[in-house]
Amino acid sequence: MSIELDPTRTALVVVDMQNGFCHPDGALYAPGSEDAIDPVSDLVDWAADAGVSVVYTRDVHPPDQFEDAHYYDEFDRWGEHVLEGSWEAEVVEKLPVEDADHVVEKHTYDAFQKTELEGWLNARGIKDLVFCGTLANVCVLHSAGSAGLRDFRPILVEDCIGYIEKDHREYALEHADWLFGEVATSDDLEFA
Repeated sequence: MSIELDPTRTALVVVDMQNGFCHPDGALYAPGSEDAIDPVSDLVDWAADAGVSVVYTRDVHPPDQFEDAHYYDEFDRWGEHVLEGSWEAEVVEKLPVEDADHVVEKHTYDAFQKTELEGWLNARGIKDLVFCGTLANVCVLHSAGSAGLRDFRPILVEDCIGYIEKDHREYALEHADWLFGEVATSDDLEFA
């Protein structure tokens, strides 16, 4: 299966490839996230060479973000992680953010929730979003699902998505393919 994409209407969305998730010293390190670094790096290089916009999301939490939470409290669920200004919150070294890239700081699983991402994409006429990054069944799934609900075309690149457990990735990809998007491998993508 081949998916042909127009580089001028496409963005590669690199979700949360940060030290806190991908580095062995990170609070929420998962080997599956570290394993995704090289494939994601290759995809970023390929997309950038084709003229595709590259967007990085960074999950960032102010230390007091959940102090007044009624129900949604990631620190209660996961422990403190990717605190604002910390080494954990930085994108991994192997994925240097270029000046032309766009960085979205998000404070929930969804990269569109209370961020400027939708407006940034609309202002550039971008309609197709290629998703890679981590974690498959958390921030990748929620961001891609949110994109679909906003009438973007989400494509999840299965060989470039990190996970805690392999079956978490399989669930996320099956759910996305069934409900709101498409699933492909990096070899399936063509920028023309």
